[in-house]
Amino acid sequence: MARSVTYSVVPRYNPSEKGTPPKFYAQAQARGDVSIREMSERIQSSCTVNKADVYAVLVALEDVVAEAIQNGEIVRLGDLCTLQVSLSGKGALTEEDYTESLIKRAKINFRPGRVLANALASLSFSKVAIKYAKEAEEELPEDEE
Repeated sequence: MARSVTYSVVPRYNPSEKGTPPKFYAQAQARGDVSIREMSERIQSSCTVNKADVYAVLVALEDVVAEAIQNGEIVRLGDLCTLQVSLSGKGALTEEDYTESLIKRAKINFRPGRVLANALASLSFSKVAIKYAKEAEEELPEDEE
């Protein structure tokens, strides 16, 4: 299979400009997913480590990354990516008034590293049919179907 990102073209409406026709945009279409088991098989085929050992390391990596995130550490996965916790919530008028209860959500910031940035820079694209045609139809107002 040729390496390319598949996409379909879908209509999108600007909610702040009601009554205007949609514009059409590319929407990436996944070809599937890759599990840790599949990744371990792929890695095994490109090095001298067996699949079971690779799988064990990848599962351990999940645990170590989760633990580091829970510790508030920045996770640097070499030239692949960086992961870091960020917080959002409500503000207080003074630092003294700020309490933990004002924190509403934690999320993980993902920053691609050099390897992923280079992968993005060299992408090729292939147009395919809309994967979920029903979803695209639901985005159209009733008078335009």
